Amino acid sequence: MVKRAVSHASGSVMVVMLLLLALTGCQRGSRQWDQFVETFIDGYARWHPEWAVSIGLHQFDGQLPDFSPVALQTEVIWLKAQRQLAENFDPAALSEPQRMERENAHVIIDGELFWLEEAQWPFKSPTYYTGVLDPGGVYVNREYAPLDQRLRAYVAHAGGIPAVAEQVKANLKLPLPKTYVQRGRIGFGGLASFLEDDVPDIFAPVDDAVLQAEFRSANTAAVQALKELDEWLEAQEADATDDFALGAELFSKMLWATQRIDVPLDALEAIGRRDLERNLAAMAAACKAYAPDKTTAECIAMVQDDKPDGGVVDEARNQLVGLRQLVVDEELVTIPGTEEALVDESPPHMRWNSAFIDIPGPYEEGLPSTYYISPPDPSWSEQEQRDYLPGKNDLLFTSVHEVWPGHFLQFLHGNRASSRLGAAFGSYAFVEGWAHYAEELMWEVNLNDGDPATHIGQLLNALLRNVRYLSAIGLHSKGMTVEESEKMFQELAYQDVGTARQQAARGTFDPGYLNYTLGKLMIRRLRADWTDSRGGREAWGAFHDSFLSFGSPPVPLVRKAMLGEDSGPAL
Repeated sequence: MVKRAVSHASGSVMVVMLLLLALTGCQRGSRQWDQFVETFIDGYARWHPEWAVSIGLHQFDGQLPDFSPVALQTEVIWLKAQRQLAENFDPAALSEPQRMERENAHVIIDGELFWLEEAQWPFKSPTYYTGVLDPGGVYVNREYAPLDQRLRAYVAHAGGIPAVAEQVKANLKLPLPKTYVQRGRIGFGGLASFLEDDVPDIFAPVDDAVLQAEFRSANTAAVQALKELDEWLEAQEADATDDFALGAELFSKMLWATQRIDVPLDALEAIGRRDLERNLAAMAAACKAYAPDKTTAECIAMVQDDKPDGGVVDEARNQLVGLRQLVVDEELVTIPGTEEALVDESPPHMRWNSAFIDIPGPYEEGLPSTYYISPPDPSWSEQEQRDYLPGKNDLLFTSVHEVWPGHFLQFLHGNRASSRLGAAFGSYAFVEGWAHYAEELMWEVNLNDGDPATHIGQLLNALLRNVRYLSAIGLHSKGMTVEESEKMFQELAYQDVGTARQQAARGTFDPGYLNYTLGKLMIRRLRADWTDSRGGREAWGAFHDSFLSFGSPPVPLVRKAMLGEDSGPAL
């Protein structure tokens, strides 16, 4: 998703300067392109200070964006000027990597413009704002600086929250979709609890009475503003609608603008259904091997009922050791650096997502990442809560996805990419596609010696992403209801009631969540085409190292870089 904008006053000056520069005609060559990239990243960071901090540009610590309509519109003008600047470079004067980087710049900007201008996300979805306000991933949890320095940044961040909360209420056009209201309440209400209940203990060791007084004042005001925002959203529930769909035209534009996918939706849906059918057939075969006298649903229930004895966090920590070793033993991909991945329970405001990993960006050095796992919602029934907890084999492939050789390993490579744009910006289908691809990859290299219960765990994750893919297309272009999506998650992905409810709702405010399967399918096709003349299975390690070396640009751009301009379709 897109991030936000800085003060429109300073932004307007920058826009005028860049518009004048854009009129100067074609830029020259390689050196000028590298200067453009650095200038673009710096300019983007000024519009998106929370993004800048997340990737390690700490000169922006404590800053929050301006969400006023004037600032948002000024950002659109700035982005269009930047696109023209990139367009003015003659590809013939650039090196091959720079030509790819130029194409990536176009996609980055087109994606931002899509969410700002065409989808009108700042005026429709609370998700546009929830991540920006969260200080937890950096100031609270990331030990990039001494605690007192991070507290000063936190105080500035918290001090800006009340103004942003007012802008959120002013921007969102009512009535909102029901699922958007629910997502916003989880984000803002959970963040208020996190700031009020957890943050004070984290910063308590700072021995500075003046700074602590500033913290209490700023934090109290931030908590109050977030609670009022949560209450404001609660008041919208009575009039909330089911009008969440982007529509077929906008959905197709999203795919082109953000991923460079230009496939008719009916054809795209058929591709996803074929992969669903492949995985359903594999599930039936795995269940026949695991529990031949049981139905598929009964077999899966048996596997899912095998819960981790010591809890999901301890189980995941243990799983990571063996997964890393298998990556090394099978020579699947190089492991650069010595960074670690820790495991912890998700903070309350992030529990709309069952699991995720927080990874320091390319401008940080040597810091650990944290793999978070969400407990069930305590408001659910006891049975729903138990059902929500993943079985050991299901959790195993979540650990694959998030850490080895999924997101964590991908970002070890991506943060070291020679392309600054490739390192700093991540394509949804590349990032999530790689992590989902990694799940099937680990099964292909015989994780747990071909144990059928392990295969069932891998397929449960694959079927979940298959239904996300079909739900995204259905919900946003074919009139599918949330209830129909929820039913599909239960019947085709074999998900429990709580997970099905959560996943169907996510599809309404995250229309791009088809990118897990979409990216996986593009990577698998690229692997087959690239390794076909390079030794097949023996070339997998070289393929993975080459693929990950680009950072995280759209997969079709990587395909052209690895196979040439006549590389054929990505899907």
